[in-house]
Formats: sequence, C-alpha cells, structure tokens
Amino acid sequence: MDLPAAPELWRRLDRAQGLVVAGGSALAFGVAFANTGVFLRTGTSVSHLTGDMARLSLDLVRASPAVLHDLGRVAAAVAGFFCGALLAGLLVHHPSLDFARPYGRIVTTIGGLFLLAWLLLPAWPAPALALAAGGCGLQNALATRYRGVILRTTHLTGLITDFGTSLGLRLRGADVPRWKVAVPGLLTLAFFAGGAAAAVTAFHLGRDPLPLAGFGYLTTGLAWTAFKHWILPAWARRRVGAADAPLPPGR
Repeated sequence: MDLPAAPELWRRLDRAQGLVVAGGSALAFGVAFANTGVFLRTGTSVSHLTGDMARLSLDLVRASPAVLHDLGRVAAAVAGFFCGALLAGLLVHHPSLDFARPYGRIVTTIGGLFLLAWLLLPAWPAPALALAAGGCGLQNALATRYRGVILRTTHLTGLITDFGTSLGLRLRGADVPRWKVAVPGLLTLAFFAGGAAAAVTAFHLGRDPLPLAGFGYLTTGLAWTAFKHWILPAWARRRVGAADAPLPPGR
C-alpha cells in the first residue's frame, strides 16, 4: 500500500533533473549497446526503422529468394517494434514522465526480451529480431515529455533535431533554459557511447553485447522496482516517524 507521502515523493523525483537525465542517458546507452550487438550479428537494426523500411521497399521491388530472406528479417523487426510500442501503450498509459508508473517492470521486460532474443538468434533469427525490436519499441514508446522536452532514447534523428532547434532558439535570443539544450546533446552522446562500447566489447573483448545488455536491463529494472516499493517507502516512514516524534525536553 502506498504511503500518504508517496505522491509528494513522486513529485520530488519528477522534478529531479539530474535523475531524469541520468535515467534517459542510461536507456540511450543500453539500447545502442543492444542494437549494435544485433546489427553486428544480423545486419539488421532493431532500435530504429527508417533504414530498415528503405531496405524493405527495395527488397519488395527486387524480389528473389535471397532478398525475400532478408525481407523476412526486416519485416519481423518492424512488426516487433510495433508490438513493443503497443505494449507500452497498454502498460504505461500516458506519455508524460511520472515516477509512480511501472518503469521498473518495463525495463525488466526489455531485458527479458533481449535475453530471449539472444537465445533464439542462432536458430530462429527472424523471431529473435522481432523480440529485440519489441524491446526497443517498448522503450521508444516511453519517449516521455519532461517539462516540455521529449526524452527520446532509441534513435538519433529526433535527438539531433531537438538539440539543433533548442540551440538555434537560444542563439536567436529565445528564453530556452540551458538544460533543455543540454539534454538532447547528452542523450546523443550516451547513444554514441553505447554503440562504441558494444563495438569494443565485440571486437576487442570477443563478447556478444546483446546478453550483456539484457542482463543490464534486467538488473536495473529489478533494482528500480526494489527501490520504489521497499527502500523509498521505508525511507518515507522514517521521515514521517522523525517528524512526529516528540521534541527532547529542554535542559
């Protein structure tokens, strides 16, 4: 049962810009890490679909047995991404940032989808791509609005657009806070760092990035859920108890 103080705690968390940016950056890093791992093994991207849709249209025109095989993979990624976004709409209900919503369970689910995709990839690449893309679509649908800024975490086109627009407005003299300019830039850097880290993991360490991403999401989601449902309420109870405690007698 939520404590009476819980809504105020959620509001305080919602206003914590550092926590919001750190969480968004972690998600951007993680999805780029996972997407790079999938791309290195299959040549298909699962975190953004613009290029995949272009390939899909080309494959439909150049229909041949080899091309149709690739078409099936791209179609599976598109369908999986759509289903992930649909699931997010069913579970999160609203695009505005609100820490009272089940973000921990969403992140845990994404980790589970990445791990399942990793297990299926050697034998069933198309279903594996659908699952990995589903995780990315689930995360992309969490592109929430935070104080007028859209927190996109799965692709760079929107981030770079927001960064350039906000910076241009500020240079023109508009009253745009610095943090609104910095957020898309930081998320872009996090996405780039995730892709670079996955490449280092694959090429220099000889490890598959996808299961590492899956375990990372799974651990983070479970940790946030534990923090939200047990650690934070316990902290709130201690604060309420301290506020209600009688003052010590004067000396």
